[in-house]
Amino acid sequence: MKARKVAGGHQPIRPSAILTAALAAAVIGCGRDQPIDTSATTDGEQARTSPNRPAKEFDRAHPVVRVETSQGPITIRLDAVRAPVTVRNFLDCANGGFYDNTIVHYADPSKIIVAGGYTSERSLKPPRLAIRNEAHNGRKNVRGTIAMARDQSLIDSATSQFFINLADAPQRDYQGDSADRYGYCVFGQVIEGLDVAERIAQSPTINLGGDLVQTPDPPVIITSIRIVR
Repeated sequence: MKARKVAGGHQPIRPSAILTAALAAAVIGCGRDQPIDTSATTDGEQARTSPNRPAKEFDRAHPVVRVETSQGPITIRLDAVRAPVTVRNFLDCANGGFYDNTIVHYADPSKIIVAGGYTSERSLKPPRLAIRNEAHNGRKNVRGTIAMARDQSLIDSATSQFFINLADAPQRDYQGDSADRYGYCVFGQVIEGLDVAERIAQSPTINLGGDLVQTPDPPVIITSIRIVR
């Protein structure tokens, strides 16, 4: 299935544009077959959704995950208090292995990196359910934050793709209730390895068309994302 596009067709991600195609990434999912509620993920729920990956104790309000990449690790503190739906979905993806051996498919020096939707062979991962957009939670798209990519024309269209802000980007914050002003949900903060993200953003890139207009070459691989505490 092809990626869902923004109205007007494919356009490259341009973080400097005000809520244009900046994060109109493909809608790729890892949600359950039923709508995700707003409660934080419990150990039991993780065990049921990821039977081959034993649940472990962690801070349910602010779980910390490590993103292992071919360029080094990035450690992120998530915010399940302000973004419970988003964090739960992200952890379901991470613990279920959805992000294993995916790539950073867009990189813009000193601005942004985007990941979570393409395999190491640069193939689009199968789409699943979208989640509620929690961009109205008060958190801002400032340097070092992690947020969800979505289709600009649909408020609740984020699924698995995420990005790390490498510069303050107020144009991505919640500004109103229409789809083009709703913004992109921030759900955590890089606490270690922001230099790794910045190094990835400086990677040489190749234009393969479609969503892969500024894709690191050679590929930057995310080998896994796991809860560490």
